[in-house]
Amino acid sequence: MIQTFNPPSMSDFQKRALIVGGLFLLALLVGLFLDRKQFFQAYLVGWTFWTGLSIGSLALLMLQHLTGGGWGLVIRRSLEAATRTLPVMALLFVPVIIGAHDVYHHWLDREEVAKHAVVQFKTPYLNLPFFIVRTVIYFGVILALMFFLNRWSLAQDRTADNRYTKNMRVLSGPGMLLLIFTVTFASVDWYMSLEPEWFSTIYGLIWVAAWSLSALAFVIAVMARLSKEEPMRRIVAPLHFHDLGKLLLALVMLWSYFAFSQYLIIWSGNLPEEIGYYLDRTHSAWGAVIITIGILHFAAPFLFLLSRNFKRDPGKLVLIALLILVMRAVDLLWVLVPAFGPEHRWIWLDVIALIAFGGFWLWLFTWQLSKRSLIPINDPQFESTMEQMHAGGH
Repeated sequence: MIQTFNPPSMSDFQKRALIVGGLFLLALLVGLFLDRKQFFQAYLVGWTFWTGLSIGSLALLMLQHLTGGGWGLVIRRSLEAATRTLPVMALLFVPVIIGAHDVYHHWLDREEVAKHAVVQFKTPYLNLPFFIVRTVIYFGVILALMFFLNRWSLAQDRTADNRYTKNMRVLSGPGMLLLIFTVTFASVDWYMSLEPEWFSTIYGLIWVAAWSLSALAFVIAVMARLSKEEPMRRIVAPLHFHDLGKLLLALVMLWSYFAFSQYLIIWSGNLPEEIGYYLDRTHSAWGAVIITIGILHFAAPFLFLLSRNFKRDPGKLVLIALLILVMRAVDLLWVLVPAFGPEHRWIWLDVIALIAFGGFWLWLFTWQLSKRSLIPINDPQFESTMEQMHAGGH
């Protein structure tokens, strides 16, 4: 019966993704010879976006195990495939460490550190050996969660033993909290430290919400494509897309709440060491960018996702999901590029990095997706979910 739910052939898409990734990687490597510093900074941008999809998928996977429901059953294999890209993405962080003096020069350059008393105070924490140790710990936690959830899911498929279902649910509770803390500290190390004199207590939660939102938008797009062909055409119903649309709306609102709260608190406090973060991101072209983000990342998705009929139509819902993915990339540029400093002028190199990483990540994702059944049919909720779908899902 498992064979009935094998994924359709994705070899053509895999080839195209790999070709695009390879071509844009060559273009990205040209930047290494033109300007080493901007190359490594662009590399961090590309790596961050696609790694965020993987980590966000891990968060959604644990949420699904905790809450259950048909919405999680139909996207579980896509989430698992996305998480299985994490070992490769962890290895791909090594070039960031190699280029750390170009990316994190504000706290690795002795001359820069000597100019700022606040950075000197943070030196016991912001130093390369300790940074590497913490990064290893972060990936250790993330990869351990990924490993056990995928291993037990495969065992559940093979044995139909309910103890694996219980294991995944029991792990997901503390695992979710552990992941939130891990992403919070990782975002401080990898991104907030780009501007070591600035700080925000809500910064980590913004990244948790942003990566979860990116992952959900991506799996909605994947499910909209898979639902056009067998076997998902007879499994996925408008009810599932309706539930996914409601969760997408909730994450849009959550991300917007965190992002606006940070802005409101910092702007009302008007402290010199904090307000510079937004001054750099509202002047010149960045001011137009943040207005665009406000309209296309929050206002438009919020209004459209209020409609029940819109959420139940996969053709319409996928348009909002793709819009959110694009705006997540734009928001990432808005957050990271000003942090690199005014000398980082090659936005085109950041875009190339996003596409290069995207080609390889999508190739890796589709390869992982093709290795397992698209539906975990031995999940205890499988039969009840299918009955519910056929009773009222359409």
